[in-house]
Amino acid sequence: MVAVVPPLREAAMPTPDAPFHPIIYVRGYAMLRSEIDETTADPFCGFNLGSTMYRAVPNKDERPRKYVFESPVVRLASEYGYQDVYEDGYDIVDPEWEADSLGKPTNNKLGSRCIVIYRYYDAASTYLGNSKTPAIEDFARGLSKLVARVRDLVCKNPDNKISAQDFRCYLVAHSMGGLVCRAFLQNAALDTAQVAGHVDKFFTYATPHNGIDVLGQNIPSWLSLNDISNFDRDKRMPAYLDLAAAAKKYKRVDLIPEARFPSRRVFTLVGSNRLDYEAAAGMSRSFVGHGSDGLVKIENATLCGLDAKGNITEQCAKAFVYRAHSGYFGIVNSEEGFQNLTRFLFGDVRVDLWLEIDDIRLPDAVQKEADAGRAVNALYQIEVLASPRGKLWYLTRRTSEEDSVACVAQANWKKDSSQYLSTVFLANRAKVNPRRKSLA
Repeated sequence: MVAVVPPLREAAMPTPDAPFHPIIYVRGYAMLRSEIDETTADPFCGFNLGSTMYRAVPNKDERPRKYVFESPVVRLASEYGYQDVYEDGYDIVDPEWEADSLGKPTNNKLGSRCIVIYRYYDAASTYLGNSKTPAIEDFARGLSKLVARVRDLVCKNPDNKISAQDFRCYLVAHSMGGLVCRAFLQNAALDTAQVAGHVDKFFTYATPHNGIDVLGQNIPSWLSLNDISNFDRDKRMPAYLDLAAAAKKYKRVDLIPEARFPSRRVFTLVGSNRLDYEAAAGMSRSFVGHGSDGLVKIENATLCGLDAKGNITEQCAKAFVYRAHSGYFGIVNSEEGFQNLTRFLFGDVRVDLWLEIDDIRLPDAVQKEADAGRAVNALYQIEVLASPRGKLWYLTRRTSEEDSVACVAQANWKKDSSQYLSTVFLANRAKVNPRRKSLA
């Protein structure tokens, strides 16, 4: 079953330039000091990296074909007119961005189509900080301040014609960056500038929304060093996500309170390629195991809403791509990631893909065994592939070979007869045939 719903738009557009709001990128976790220093030395914290690698099948022995993806930053600039915020060597958080060393105002103006990088690791680096990594709560408070700063600068520019009340922005995060965003959005105590209401949509790549499992358990004590405890769903995550009651009730933290941020405005992109994740010389993918992107379990990378009474509501939009957590075959620097991101932010139609089962009939011989009262152990794997016409890549891809299928057990099929499988966003601007009236 396919459910088509209207696009995510306000009844009245909040800005004249909608839906092209500022995009704030939030990078993922860096464990070692050298990794923190490396990301600090990169103006775009890795979001400027592209790839020429496209693997069509989960077979590392087959040579990948060449496919040029320039990077999210380049594509947003070339296709949608976005620009970075750096001017004369300064970031918008630097006082010199608005006034020179003599206090004279500069001519710098911030447009609404801007790309902002949240450089939260600067304070932890050897070069720009004190080599001490702040707590994730501090990262969330910093994000609140950054959103307020972007709002003030965008609204200050008369060319944008945007009031502070109407200002909106997008949050786009990779891995732990999604948890930083959730801490800011969900925990009112961490939104020090009270600006969470300005966030229009929230997109995550491979975020461990329900923590990280290693060797079948959530963050063993022997892996609690270097802030890895940020991924512990039993203790740390309920605290900074303000989910203590829900975590105790449901034993999970992949929940976002509707009162703080609507689940309909969230998209979670899930990776399923563990084989190409080379972190820790490949040990990570071995410890995490099948059904993962090499670091994050598929089942931990999605989100659900939580209503005011503490009941779990609908799942947030999700899609699955055969990409690793990072690297040359990574989920961020991929065509699949970019297409899902831009269609979610700027698309026209949301399409939810559902499985609806009316009946399942067993083979006669097996049915006789079931009629005789014997247990039937049967598992049905549901594969889903959805792509635009004529493209190499898929907007969502769930196959048994990649451990990303939806499963229905014979014993429970009536209870699981209705399943949400995935979401794709369609865009009129991306039509293969512009003369065709429909989207497909």
